[in-house]
Amino acid sequence: MIKMSQQWYVYLLRCIDNSLYCGVTIDVSRRVDEHNQSNTLAAKYTRVRRPVTLAYQEVCDNKKLAYQREYAIKKLSKLQKEKLVANYNDSKES
Repeated sequence: MIKMSQQWYVYLLRCIDNSLYCGVTIDVSRRVDEHNQSNTLAAKYTRVRRPVTLAYQEVCDNKKLAYQREYAIKKLSKLQKEKLVANYNDSKES
């Protein structure tokens, strides 16, 4: 049986203190809910910065590429991450 490849996502969350949190998942909406509601499944970083909202998401072809992209995004400056978010929001509106 051939296993279908799953889509992976890299996402940025906007926290209540205006910081950005980067993560990887196969289900973005479920993961955002976990960050907002679960004390066991949420990242330690987001637990104390609730509520969080989805600011950016990007599709990756596989898990390895998603984690590589997450690593690259985490190395960006705050200004560069904000530009990613702004470009994402502009593309959603047009």
